[in-house]
Amino acid sequence: MTSHRALVPEPAPAGRDPGLSPVVRDRAPARTSDRVYDELVSAIRDLRLVPGASLSETDLAERLHVSRTPVREAIARLVDAGLVRVVPQVGTRVGLISGRDVEEARFVRESLEVAAFEVVCARPVRDVAALRELLDRQEHSYRTEDYDAFFAADEALHSEIFTLSGYPRAWQAVQRMKLQLDRLRRLALPDAAAMRELIDEHTKIVDALEAGDLPAGRSLISRHARRALDLGPSLRAQYPDYFTD
Repeated sequence: MTSHRALVPEPAPAGRDPGLSPVVRDRAPARTSDRVYDELVSAIRDLRLVPGASLSETDLAERLHVSRTPVREAIARLVDAGLVRVVPQVGTRVGLISGRDVEEARFVRESLEVAAFEVVCARPVRDVAALRELLDRQEHSYRTEDYDAFFAADEALHSEIFTLSGYPRAWQAVQRMKLQLDRLRRLALPDAAAMRELIDEHTKIVDALEAGDLPAGRSLISRHARRALDLGPSLRAQYPDYFTD
């Protein structure tokens, strides 16, 4: 497997592209600042912009192919969301991973996903074909060491449980809450043993859902949701500059 350090780059120096995608103007109603915001949120979540990385309005505008105004507006929103911090006499930096925020996100995710699982189990017919397909995608991503595809399939699998429950927007609420948790999860991804365990846990969750086994599902989802917290101490030791509180 690829080394952990290779996946998580150091903050990009001036003139070096951190992997941001240009924001393209189109006929969609979304404002340019909204698209800049979405791209920066994605880059922070995916660790293309690592915790503590310095942010320059000028550099970001160049890399995103926009003017500085929408970048400035997007950064102000990121500050309000706790993803970016402005340090007096230092500058603007990507916020560190907050342990308190990670724990709160875990609580919300676990509570809502258990509730969604319960709703699906109460139904007489439970079609898990889409979930099985996503498990296959994770297996393929694991074998090919495609971490982005692995993470995407992971997210899609949990989203599908909420879709089956009839409450897909509840997953959207979870996603907004768990940005800090996602950064912790991304840090842990290159661990081959952890990835294998994730797939095995997902398989057991899907099996329990198909069987309508509510007690097993509750236990599995709770354990699964707390996995990232278990990895927290070792990740803090490996990346002490990425964390706060």
